[in-house]
This record gives sequence, C-alpha cells and structure tokens, in this order.
Amino acid sequence: MMRRILTGVVLWGMLACALCEAGEASSRTIVATFYPIQIAVLNVSAGVEGITVVNLAPSATGCLHDYQLTPRDRAILSRADVVVANGAGMESFMDVLSRLKPASRIIDASAGLELLVSGGITNSHVWLSPSRHIRQIRAIAGGLAAWDPVHAGAYRANAARYEEDLKILKAKMDRDLSELRTREIITFHEAFPYFADEFRLKVAGVIEREPGAEPSAGELAALIRQIKTSGVKALCVEPQYPVKAAEAIARETGAVLYPLDPGVSGPVATNAYLELMERNLSQLLRALK
Repeated sequence: MMRRILTGVVLWGMLACALCEAGEASSRTIVATFYPIQIAVLNVSAGVEGITVVNLAPSATGCLHDYQLTPRDRAILSRADVVVANGAGMESFMDVLSRLKPASRIIDASAGLELLVSGGITNSHVWLSPSRHIRQIRAIAGGLAAWDPVHAGAYRANAARYEEDLKILKAKMDRDLSELRTREIITFHEAFPYFADEFRLKVAGVIEREPGAEPSAGELAALIRQIKTSGVKALCVEPQYPVKAAEAIARETGAVLYPLDPGVSGPVATNAYLELMERNLSQLLRALK
C-alpha cells in the first residue's frame, strides 16, 4: 500500500512538473522594437497559441534613431524570448541589445535588403516601400520559424497571406499613382525616400532633416526659394510631429499641407499598415492630381 501511495505521489509530482514546463513553454514573448515592426509581427504570428507581441517603445511616436533604452526597456528585453528589430540602422541601441540577447534570439527584418544611402547616411525607413516590406515580412517569418520550429508552418502561412495583401495594395498604388501629372513633393523629414523610390516620386525638399531639429532661418529661406522656383505645391507633413515650420513655408509659398503618415505610431491592429498606406495614397492623389 505504502509503495502504491509513494508511486502515486511521484507520478503526480512528475505530472505537475510537466504541466508547469508545458505552461512555461506555451507562453512566449516576442518583443518588437517599435510600432511598424509590432504590426508586422502581429500578422506573422497571428493565431499561434501562447505568443504575446510586445512593443518595446510604445511611447515613442517617431523613429528610434536617438532612442535611449530605459530600465523598463532593458527588463523587457531581458525577459523576451525573441526580439524583432527593423535594422538598417534604425535602432540606435543594437549594441546594447546584442549584449542582452544571443544573436539567435534577434531577428533583423532588414537583413539582406538593398538600402538607400544619402550623404553617407543609410536610410532606415524601409517599411514604407511595400516591396521591401514584403521582404521584411519574409525575414520575420523565417526568423520566427527557426526560433520556434513547431509552429514554423503557421508563421510561413501567415506571412504568405499577408504578402498577398501587400501585393494587392502595391498594385493598387502603382495603378493610381501612375496617372499623376506631377510627381514632386516636399516632405517633413527623411522618412520617404523608399516610398518615393517605390512609386517613382521625387522628394524635392525636406523641411527637417531630423524630427525636432527645426530648420534655421537660412535653411527655411532656401527651402522657400526652392519651392517658389520649382512650383511644388504639396507639403507633406507627418501627424506625429508639430507643423510650425511647414505652416510658415506654406504662408510664404502658397503651398498646401497634406498629411503623409510614416507609420511609426497608430492603432494596434493587423490591418493598420494597409490602412495607413491607403490613407497616404488618398492624400497623394489629392495633392498631386
């Protein structure tokens, strides 16, 4: 009798441990470095049981060029099972991240992409080109499949479905933007070279080279002269940033402000990228037709 009781206790203990380990194994956290990567990961990991997707920098309404990790961020990264980064120089803290996580737990979504360089500086806003973003989605799916081979099929199937949505979006934008009479725009900052490259637009000027670094009086005057000479009438401002400098230019030149969203903040929903690009398309058609 005593032997049977002891055997039962041991078996129950083994079962409890197994259930505990299974619970831990089924609850995993993927940390995306910022908003557009969060939306991409949500699409690729949709429906995979036990996955939680966390945005590392939810309060960052812009890009991460100069973002400094907080103690909270470091704790999140330390506990993350895997981290997905935009790459291409966007995250200024990649050296810190590499010390917190092994390379096998960091997915660089821009690895292998042909990047645009201006003035010796690599532009990291690759997600604004649907074609390049499709390759980011593939990279994320491949990285997650290698990290979690049990659900590799689900990640790749999700990525394939989302890729089809992105291809439909790109085809629509190609078609509608091909009819534009003029293709020149002034942008708020250096977020849109990949977008312009994708859709054969020309960024004729930039108001702020970096958000928050307002142009000097001389730079503002030069941009106003350029706009008057070129006849560009579309000033594209970003909803995440103040528009004081753009409004001053508009008053001097007669140009009109149109919102163009770089997709660095917004609703946490799988269709968020598709919808923001649709809005950008609508604004460009208003501005340039």
